[in-house]
Amino acid sequence: MIPANSFAEDMVIQMEEQQDRTYGLYPDKIQGYLTGADALWQAVYKLLNTEKYEYPIYSFDYGIALEDLIGKDPDYVIIEIERRISECLLSDERISEVTDFEFDEKGDELNISFLVKSIYGDLNVTKEVAY
Repeated sequence: MIPANSFAEDMVIQMEEQQDRTYGLYPDKIQGYLTGADALWQAVYKLLNTEKYEYPIYSFDYGIALEDLIGKDPDYVIIEIERRISECLLSDERISEVTDFEFDEKGDELNISFLVKSIYGDLNVTKEVAY
């Protein structure tokens, strides 16, 4: 037996874009709301500081995988980091491009700076990664 379709044939499904309003997260508290460029800045921060597959509260699509790069060749890490950051951030529909990557090696850490182009303008972002 095949179950009958329970949807009306004339039913219209509407997709809503994600609201551009989120809770303001601070190191010591959650207070108020953020919108626009501030909400995007917080989203970028959260994406780049959440290890992918690590926390069951997030889907496997959320965050960035960086831990597996520890101990790898620096040339490989640089190429892979650029790809992973771009892929991670471009999942947010408010971001159109991630460009102008610059890398500075300091011991076993890599300082990365790049430009995030969004519907709110450009954001300059820096990130430290151990490898």
